[in-house]
Amino acid sequence: MASIFGNTATTTAAAAAPASSTQGDLKGDLELTSPPDDSIQEISFSPNADMLAVASWNKKVQIYEIQQNGTSAGKAMYEHEGPVLSVCWSKDGSKIFSGGSDKAGRMFDASTGQSTQVAAHDAPVRCVKVVDIPGTAGPILVTGSWDKTIKYWDLRAQAPVVTVNLQDRCYTLDTALNLMVVGTADRYIDIFNLSNPGTIYKTLQSPLKWQTRVVSCFPNSSGFAIGSIEGRCAIQYVEEKDNSLNFSFKCHRENPPNQRDITNVYSVNAISFHPTHGTFSTAGSDGTFHFWDKDAKHRLKGYPAVGGTISSTAFNHNGRIFAYAVSYDWSKGYQGNTQNYPNKVMLHPVKDEEAKPRPPQGGKKR
Repeated sequence: MASIFGNTATTTAAAAAPASSTQGDLKGDLELTSPPDDSIQEISFSPNADMLAVASWNKKVQIYEIQQNGTSAGKAMYEHEGPVLSVCWSKDGSKIFSGGSDKAGRMFDASTGQSTQVAAHDAPVRCVKVVDIPGTAGPILVTGSWDKTIKYWDLRAQAPVVTVNLQDRCYTLDTALNLMVVGTADRYIDIFNLSNPGTIYKTLQSPLKWQTRVVSCFPNSSGFAIGSIEGRCAIQYVEEKDNSLNFSFKCHRENPPNQRDITNVYSVNAISFHPTHGTFSTAGSDGTFHFWDKDAKHRLKGYPAVGGTISSTAFNHNGRIFAYAVSYDWSKGYQGNTQNYPNKVMLHPVKDEEAKPRPPQGGKKR
């Protein structure tokens, strides 16, 4: 079978495509085999292999292997005692970490198949990430909770090495290099320099007027993107000298047919940065995803609605696969969760012309 997720170069025809061609298609997207049977909260790729971890409200983390021809198969699974709200991988891809509504953080060792509890909070664990702290012997697990704290865990000890109090409940957390950004309730954004992990480097309130849904760090750690429930995304740089580069834009909105004076506004649920190009995706409750170039301030590609809300997204380690979870996000309350609502993970093969920044034409940015 021909490889659809291989290292294919941009073809001459693709490279010659007009820059104004921003409509993407889903024709090559493939469905993950045997997805979870309940709402999908978060998906995460291994940093060095095409292995995908899927955290679900069915209390399980399920791990899948994806072949170059697009076929996929379940490889492992472990459980929490409540819905799983976050999942991530160790830097070497040998372990998977997760946090859940059971107030626990768990670690799964892929080589032994064993799961152990490695973190605890007084409320559900909403976010987990693995970070490197300068001066420590090994990787550190960071957990963010609705108990208004983040905790750093040395996996060799039972107690957290550092606990930091936040202004409110942790809703979202991301890291890149020495940068960590935490988004809480009441629109607070806490920025950490992991060289000094126990102290908040800077706090700001989101430039967006409504609840923060997601934060995602630039791969080079100079800034981060924020998504809100009100169909807006903000690009924010860490240092004040770069304030002139900050901006926000509308996305995930639509005008109903023949009703141009009405705008339906949707939550931005997920923002993922491409690992090599530095461009990024947004995905939301409207069931669409888009690829953007923040430096040129324009949309690279927009894709048709996928038939349900998109709850989580992730690029694989080389940016050739873009995975998106089509699953109910509770944005319309319990009455929106019908029996026939889709619950699946789709794999989109990424071509260079979809995610690569475009050179400015005639020296102007669109």
